[in-house]
Amino acid sequence: MRDLFYIKECSSTNDEILRFLLYGKSDFISLYTFNQTGGRGQYGNSWAIIPEQNLAFSLAVNSLNFKISDSLFNYYTASIIRDFLASLTDSPVEIKWPNDIIVKGKKVVGILIEKKNAQSKNYYIIGIGINILQEQFSEISNAGSLFTQTGIRFDLNQLTQSLYSTLVKRLSNIPSDEEIMEQFNLHLFRKDKISVFETAQNRQNGIIRFADEKGELWIELEDGLQSFYHKEIKLLY
Repeated sequence: MRDLFYIKECSSTNDEILRFLLYGKSDFISLYTFNQTGGRGQYGNSWAIIPEQNLAFSLAVNSLNFKISDSLFNYYTASIIRDFLASLTDSPVEIKWPNDIIVKGKKVVGILIEKKNAQSKNYYIIGIGINILQEQFSEISNAGSLFTQTGIRFDLNQLTQSLYSTLVKRLSNIPSDEEIMEQFNLHLFRKDKISVFETAQNRQNGIIRFADEKGELWIELEDGLQSFYHKEIKLLY
């Protein structure tokens, strides 16, 4: 049964979806809009979209249905979105740790996964913002859209329907922990390439080697291999 709800406008689909849980009949309840006015990104970052050009999409799933860790759930979700866009666009698509999606060098998707209690159940709320038709990103030099990166004008509603179906199918069949990690690292943005990183102390060159199952990123810096959690280091690109 499809539980895919549409709302013309809202502040944040990750917040609004909670009241739609009462009406859902399946294990995959989703809410989307093409006009989100106050979306959130990871760790308090904002995620705003231009009306009728981009997608704000949230999916609520009962966390008890998943026997993997929060970090692996995050990685697997990012891999699903990466695979979906790679198939849709036939373009190079990568995952910028921990869960931004990069198409041809530009950030096109932001993902925010939160755990919330509602209706006496614990849910993963998967928030996905996809830039689809937007053409100008004057204030964010490393952002792009599916249109700017591929030249394809996707139909917003068709893409949303396909995204929902893909998430339901893939989240209904969780692979092993080892396969999740292998696939995530296979498509890791800037892996094994010299990149510039910024910490609270300095800026230096380094090479991303791998992400681990605890949610840390391992980077070979000038003084050796080190691990970092999100926000402890910034990749400049």
